[in-house]
Amino acid sequence: MIEKDALVNRFLSYVTIDTQSDENSLSTPSTSKQWDLANKLHQELLDMGLSDASIDENGYIMATLPSTTSAIVPTIGFIAHYDTTPDFTGTNVNPQIVENYDGKDIVLNADLDIVLSPGDFDDLLQYEGQTLITTDGTTLLGADDKAGITEIMEALKYLKNNPQIEHGTIRVGFTPDEEIGRGAHKFDVEKFGAAWAYTMDGSQIGELEFENFNAAGVKVFVKGKSVHPGYAKGKMINSIYIAQDFINSLPRLETPEHTSEREGFFHLNGITGDVEQTVLEYIIRDHDSGHFEARKEVLHNLAVEINSQYGLELISIEIKDQYFNMREKIEPVMHIVDLAEEAMRAVGVKPLIKPIRGGTDGSQLSFMGLPCPNIFAGGHNFHGRFEYVPVESMIKATEVIIKIAELATKL
Repeated sequence: MIEKDALVNRFLSYVTIDTQSDENSLSTPSTSKQWDLANKLHQELLDMGLSDASIDENGYIMATLPSTTSAIVPTIGFIAHYDTTPDFTGTNVNPQIVENYDGKDIVLNADLDIVLSPGDFDDLLQYEGQTLITTDGTTLLGADDKAGITEIMEALKYLKNNPQIEHGTIRVGFTPDEEIGRGAHKFDVEKFGAAWAYTMDGSQIGELEFENFNAAGVKVFVKGKSVHPGYAKGKMINSIYIAQDFINSLPRLETPEHTSEREGFFHLNGITGDVEQTVLEYIIRDHDSGHFEARKEVLHNLAVEINSQYGLELISIEIKDQYFNMREKIEPVMHIVDLAEEAMRAVGVKPLIKPIRGGTDGSQLSFMGLPCPNIFAGGHNFHGRFEYVPVESMIKATEVIIKIAELATKL
């Protein structure tokens, strides 16, 4: 049904374009190089015959595949992001294709002794006999989320070339800057005009997700007093030591490396400082909204406790909510999850329903009025040199999109 070579060639043409986003930039897209892929996608949509394909001044791309049914059916959407993470280089991506994977170590780069091994990543063993696309060990791959874009584009092409398949109006959207948490910030939900949508941004085959973390970013400011160390007795206040007390007072096992599934955490991901001032940067995550708020209270209460010990206001805290658990917005319309589950089973994919230990554009979009569960795009080990994607998973994701479009006509 789906042309394997065409899909692979499309994917390779996308991942070899560097689209890293930059959290320190104030522009949208946050990097000018994202325009290289954005403009290519816009032109490809036009070339496909989607005459209303548009790209706005912020790099948001939208297009419509018209309905092929006389029935009144809801307009549905499919969304993916074209930026890649700033966490690891996406410059000069050199994909490698591993045919008929044998279940053994894959040498990504012999010169640098970089090996993708099932001993480290046992998910590889699911894909024996399949075709894998990997990195050369020096960059990320970009399957997050260029696999999702590829699948949406291949599904559009298939439906366009097979008008006998009945489906309602389908909207597609491609966004910048998802990796830095801004992918939905300037997304025009009203213009998109869908009753609901799906982000094609999950990982392994079968993933279907409709809940994610509640998330906040935290800055802890610790003040000290700098005095010449030779004359500091009873006078110096070293902010670094106070910051250390703060760090050590938080639950040590409630950190990313000690949690899984629906367990939340405090994550210290940055420290800068000297005697006079230290700044701690945390993120806090929890699926449960009550636990999420409790984590904020833990931080505030700890600051109060340490300040009281010194009799001075040495610690202040700034907390900014980032996104919330979309389950709250999806549960009232669970038929859209049921539809995706039915589509997966229809194409021979076993649904793997689980919470996202992170966030997606779909989270923010759901709170903006566009319910938006997340579906697998097929990749593994995102954001690093060991990223890979099985081609067969991408084909199945494409088939899921097509089947959702068909089944939606029966709602």
